[in-house]
Amino acid sequence: MSRDPGPTLDEVKAWPATVDVPAAAKALGVSRAHLYALVKCGEAPVRTLTFGKSHRVVTASLVRLLEAA
Repeated sequence: MSRDPGPTLDEVKAWPATVDVPAAAKALGVSRAHLYALVKCGEAPVRTLTFGKSHRVVTASLVRLLEAA
């Protein structure tokens, strides 16, 4: 079984202004549980917005992080 490599940088650049945590985690190559844990403790490597109990990742910050890698 081959592992899904996730979206390409060009695909991420075409995403809307914010995405959900599972999509961002896939782009970063980490589990969604790990990214949720980082968001919860304020250590996520990307900018997040919180609406009640819902979290969104700012796509521009995700792109910057991926471009730096």
